[in-house]
Amino acid sequence: MSNQLKHETSPYLLQHAETPVNWFPWCEEAFLKAKKENKPIFLSIGYSTCHWCHVMAHESFEDNRTANILNDYFISIKVDREERPDIDSVYMSVCQALTGSGGWPMSIFMTWDIKPFFAGTYFPVSPRYGMPSFSELLLEIADRWNSDKAELLHSANEIIKHLKNTDMKKTKIKNIDLTEKAVQTFLRTFDETHGGFGSAPKFPTPHNLLFLMLYSKIHGNADTLKAAEKTLLQMRKGGIFDHIGYGFSRYSTDKYFLAPHFEKMLYDNALLIIAYSAAYSVTDNRIYLDTAEKTALYVLREMTHEDGGFFSAQDADSEGVEGKYYTFSFSEIIDILGEEKGKRFAKAFDITEKGNFEGVNIPNLLKNGDLNTDFEDEIKQLYDFRKKRTALHLDDKILLSWNSMMIAALAILYRVSENEDYLKAAQKAQQFIEKNLCRESQLFTSYRDGKSSSYGFLDDYAFYVAALTELYNSTMDKSYLEKAEEFCSETVRRFEDIENGGFYLCEKDNTELFINPKDTYDGAIPSGNSVMMYNFVRLYQLTEKDGYNDLCEKQREFMSSQAQHYPSGYSMFLTGVLMYENPPTHITVVPKDSNELSRIKGNLPFFANISVISEIREYPLINNKTTYYICKNRSCLPPTNTPDFS
Repeated sequence: MSNQLKHETSPYLLQHAETPVNWFPWCEEAFLKAKKENKPIFLSIGYSTCHWCHVMAHESFEDNRTANILNDYFISIKVDREERPDIDSVYMSVCQALTGSGGWPMSIFMTWDIKPFFAGTYFPVSPRYGMPSFSELLLEIADRWNSDKAELLHSANEIIKHLKNTDMKKTKIKNIDLTEKAVQTFLRTFDETHGGFGSAPKFPTPHNLLFLMLYSKIHGNADTLKAAEKTLLQMRKGGIFDHIGYGFSRYSTDKYFLAPHFEKMLYDNALLIIAYSAAYSVTDNRIYLDTAEKTALYVLREMTHEDGGFFSAQDADSEGVEGKYYTFSFSEIIDILGEEKGKRFAKAFDITEKGNFEGVNIPNLLKNGDLNTDFEDEIKQLYDFRKKRTALHLDDKILLSWNSMMIAALAILYRVSENEDYLKAAQKAQQFIEKNLCRESQLFTSYRDGKSSSYGFLDDYAFYVAALTELYNSTMDKSYLEKAEEFCSETVRRFEDIENGGFYLCEKDNTELFINPKDTYDGAIPSGNSVMMYNFVRLYQLTEKDGYNDLCEKQREFMSSQAQHYPSGYSMFLTGVLMYENPPTHITVVPKDSNELSRIKGNLPFFANISVISEIREYPLINNKTTYYICKNRSCLPPTNTPDFS
């Protein structure tokens, strides 16, 4: 029996299209039906590769008794958080305000005029974890709706009033050095033994590592580089990195980076490619380049649309078991590789008869420690064997913001590797966006099955500007820089809060919720506000236009007021601040001819601003050869034909 989700394109919504719950997508029809029938709304928010979303769906939404309660007493709405980040952001604020925490699946109870009165995340099918059963909760809320609706409405109005009063505005900035305070927090929480920060679970958060590496490069701080390197190396050794098929899982459930939550997200892998590329650029340690390239290989062979766009995620579960696709028994390794090769591989990758994870094995190098192992043939055999297992669910929608991260990552990886394939893949993905997710100056959030969403959000514009800027830095093709400037202007026009500073998540005149979120915190993904600070800095340093400097100052003031309570949670913003206060090397290239330009563009450093100009009086060719004018540390060096970028 299908429901109203059968007409949607989101893989997450389609996963629920055949359940007995009479689901609606977020639409006017659902709200009108709730009003007409005098029913509260149950809003469920999640995403297609969310493990606990699967659990709650199987336990409750596929259960006829629970479905009947929902159908009798509620109007039920499903939302894919990745397609509607505005709905997710607003109701996550509700969930956190009411419960002190949040997560997915998110469960919201609200009125037909979208006012929430109760919130939570996963609810079990029977009472446990100190929680009531989901069916008990449904019946309790239905009873209160019928017997004491006025109190629920009062509660809803108070929640909205509270959220509106905490709407983000500029506040007085304390006299503290946000960058130094963030560094001290990272160093204080750094796990010197196992890498990462704090205790389990441990998330990659690559923008934190980028911040630490840039800080080290600017200030010569060995401790911040050590923290970043240790974390990058431990993640590469651990089970969070897929040693058979490559790429990184979502996070580590333990402090060792051994046992991951096995879903793979496009954004994690994009940001990690950037972090490992940066580490290689800073240290010249080829294991970082190897890791970035293996991660790119995973994305290009398993997460790429034939027309160039990138898919969103792969599930953690197969056959109802998390991680089953990725783990091996000792006997399987011996059967696949043979006795001699199998035992040698097992010893190197910590594979035993007892197992290192719930009786089976996650291949890892944490005990071996040798990242230069020569097992290419064995890994290919195991990869081919694994591909015959039950396929993982693929969330094949194409998100503009996540695709932009991967475009930037591949453009950067090309610069440090000089492998043209990465640049070609980045350019093909950008062309995919231009064709399917862009109409003149309007961007759209998602694309699947020939259909795009109705409009875009701040993150779509912010990350696309960053992607175009990196494509320019890697190709020196001015059309990319011109597009970056165009979409930067559009971002300001559509999303800027002129009165209070910063940028809204939704276009100023295009929000249907009771608040327009203004996200600033850098969580698993850097916030659009942080990325806009970074964009303004890069564009100012590339173009030297005063307007971008003015935007830098305004955004810095707003974001500093938000970051002062917890600066380490704003690492992408602080990376922009570091680059603003300490401009990277600025390289003006005067090529003798276009062929010479194509030869040199891959050799330019990771942290640099690059301008390409034709020969003019101020920038003549020296010795009739391609000439570099290099400025760093606030001074300019003599022009040269043989640059030293160190």
